[in-house]
Amino acid sequence: MPPFEVPEGDPFGPHNLPYGVFSRAGSQERTVGVRLGDHVLDAGAAALALGSPYAALLARPTLNPLLAAGRTAWSDVRRALTAWVTVPAHQETVAPFLHPLDSVTLHLPFEVADYVDFYASENHARNVGQIFRPDAADSLTPNWKHLPIGYHGRSGTVVVSGTDVVRPAGQRKGPADPEPVFGPSVRLDIEAEVGFVVGVPSRTGRPVSLESFREHVFGLCLLNDWSARDVQAWEYVPLGPFLGKSFATSVSAWITPLDALEDARVAPPRRTHPLLPYLDDAADGPGGYDLRISVAINGHTVSEPPFSTMYWTAAQQLAHMTVNGASLRTGDLYGSGTVSGPEPAQRGSLLELTWNGREPLELPDGKRTFLEDGDVVTLSAWAPGPDGTRVGLGEVTGRIVTA
Repeated sequence: MPPFEVPEGDPFGPHNLPYGVFSRAGSQERTVGVRLGDHVLDAGAAALALGSPYAALLARPTLNPLLAAGRTAWSDVRRALTAWVTVPAHQETVAPFLHPLDSVTLHLPFEVADYVDFYASENHARNVGQIFRPDAADSLTPNWKHLPIGYHGRSGTVVVSGTDVVRPAGQRKGPADPEPVFGPSVRLDIEAEVGFVVGVPSRTGRPVSLESFREHVFGLCLLNDWSARDVQAWEYVPLGPFLGKSFATSVSAWITPLDALEDARVAPPRRTHPLLPYLDDAADGPGGYDLRISVAINGHTVSEPPFSTMYWTAAQQLAHMTVNGASLRTGDLYGSGTVSGPEPAQRGSLLELTWNGREPLELPDGKRTFLEDGDVVTLSAWAPGPDGTRVGLGEVTGRIVTA
């Protein structure tokens, strides 16, 4: 099948066009690419060949210049790319710049500035509360319904899908241990999340409002916030996650622009507590996204978390992240927090799926409480698109290797 003729139902058709960065076999040169079916378009080369004014944004080794260009440029570039791959008059010029996906190497698509991770799923927060505070009157912490809880992570260990994850080592101390010990984590976990990529920066001292979300955030991707639960449990009081999280965060090689997800916008769950004005989105329209996520271990699906159930939206997270005057930078990445639905088969972490190891998962290759060396974890997802289509999100995969 010619590269322009994407099969009907392909979630990476011209209605999607996510952005990435790739290099060709035998070359170290990286350039911006756009996915079309099972091909990738060298967007910079196509822009240069067509004399496009957007070549300065696309003929680059990273997405950061495009991210910084702002919403008008994002929309204009998307319209141009759609024309390049759908209008027959362009096909002869563009065809030489379409390369089979299996012939290229995909790279981290943008230079990550800061990384923040949130805790926005009520189902996940309640499950964690019930696991660790079974006698508490409320499984949620007192602040949970009033603000999006988050922590500041380590941007330098954000890695692209396909990168091996070395089992982290650290201190751990079980409830019955007299003293802490040091060694590889024995309770290595996943967290199925969605990451949001900031394009336009903001000035220090000027909060970003809910209404300005789409002026600053370029797009989203799947994200796996790998977690060493035993390291985390011993270290997190009183300042929260540190070494239990900072060893690796995996993201997709493809960033889906928000403009591709207009048909996936939905209202978030009903608010049960009054919100302060800077977080009150009652009049802001559908701030959630209907993303259908699947989690697989060694090719076996273990969970299908629905992103539409997330209590706190990406716009609220951005508003809270900047309300104290903290500035945004191009390439900032923030994660939604673990996505978990109300049903057991919709839980987005092994901590929940196995109820902290007490209820092992039955997999074709044996039982699992937490991850074993050699395990391959894959996150995939799709969203409703225009006219009954599906918008595919680039998968995130990672293999656990011995410490």
